[in-house]
Amino acid sequence: MAGLNIAFIPIDNRPVCYTLAQQIAAIDRDLALFLPPREMLGDLNRSADINGIFSWLKKLENIDSIVVSLDTIAYGGLIPSRRSSETFEEIKKRMESFFALLREKNTKVYAFSSIMRISNNNINEEEKEYWSLYGEKIFKYSYELHKNAPDTDVKADVPPEIIQDYLKTRQRNFEINKMYLNLSKQGVFETLVFSKDDCAQYGLNVGEAQVLEESIRANALNALVKTGADEIPLSLLSRALAGGRVIKIAPVFTQKDYTNRISKYEDVSVSDSVRGQIELAHCEVADVLDADIILVVNNFKQEQGELVMGVDVEGFDGEIELPQKPYLIADILNANGADNSFVKKFFEKQIDWDKFLGYAGWNTTGNTLGSALCCAIVKFLANNPDEAAFKKVQAVRFLDDWAYQANVRKALKLRFDKPDIEALKTLMQPFEKTLQEKTGLDLTTTKYSYPWNRFFEIEVSV
Repeated sequence: MAGLNIAFIPIDNRPVCYTLAQQIAAIDRDLALFLPPREMLGDLNRSADINGIFSWLKKLENIDSIVVSLDTIAYGGLIPSRRSSETFEEIKKRMESFFALLREKNTKVYAFSSIMRISNNNINEEEKEYWSLYGEKIFKYSYELHKNAPDTDVKADVPPEIIQDYLKTRQRNFEINKMYLNLSKQGVFETLVFSKDDCAQYGLNVGEAQVLEESIRANALNALVKTGADEIPLSLLSRALAGGRVIKIAPVFTQKDYTNRISKYEDVSVSDSVRGQIELAHCEVADVLDADIILVVNNFKQEQGELVMGVDVEGFDGEIELPQKPYLIADILNANGADNSFVKKFFEKQIDWDKFLGYAGWNTTGNTLGSALCCAIVKFLANNPDEAAFKKVQAVRFLDDWAYQANVRKALKLRFDKPDIEALKTLMQPFEKTLQEKTGLDLTTTKYSYPWNRFFEIEVSV
């Protein structure tokens, strides 16, 4: 992996989408990752500066590959993809200009586009305004419409103009995704991924995914439909780095009898999710004896916990035997945060920093797997590794996924109505001390922020 230059256009400016990619790339001094200035990317309430990103990309030279979140160019980001009022023709014209620019760059393109999600709640923070009144009813309508297809006699307990607007936005995005499939037939993409974000068993989004999958199979296209979203650019970065080499990875589950369970916000089993993420990273599932890397998966038994929604489940109660081969850890016992029991037992072990390839335990199962695998692959392939950079990535992940998401966030929400930086700093200090002892890094100057001014995520700067 010598001297690679990769352009990387994230889906928005959140830390897990922007800075995590930078932090992982820094593990190999020979890997140059180029991102647009962060202020050009969208956030919770602002769309990306699409023209600015065009100008930035035009100026880049000698790029080996580009990893691109197509939603950023098409709509201004993931959240604007659900809110944008632009027409299909307006977006199509912009995307034609973008693909013309990519052809000029003459580089390998690893791209992904989201299949518009349907949240089963009345929270409009990331949706159109009417979701606060009709979100659950729209979800139910979508669920029943797909479940009872081809019978379309399903009534929506929602004002007609609201349903009409929602279906119009869905159809526009679906047509854009079908346009990408046609470009895939022309060989535009090295890899194209359609992401299923926050899935259920049925829904218009699931039906659209099925149509896309059928077209991919019928035309033998180099495209995939995968559960997930935020981690997929990192998965595509893994794929770009692997090149022609296939890394063999053996999953080892803490609850091997429960791998058929389905994680929250996903529509496939844990075992299928793990296999899918390994293969998306252009790696191969292997047994332990043949594997280059061991993937330790701390999975759940009957039900996955959900730390934001207050769903508590029994933590890991076994003993940890760390592999003798290079290994990484995907902590998926909970959605939205680490398993305290597992982390405690892991920290009781002596960490061999040569063998340890990384930890993650944030948001969904797919988010955790894709990001952990990317970090592991960069370190495993690095010709010029930076141990301090790797330890910084681990400090950030444990401070975020374990300290904040599994512990501090809940304590803060009980005491405050809105994010409080000083209280956050104080509550994080004991965790900093633990990680300072494990990593040998000076974490006394660690900085924190709430990038989207909400409790859900923080940014950790080590």
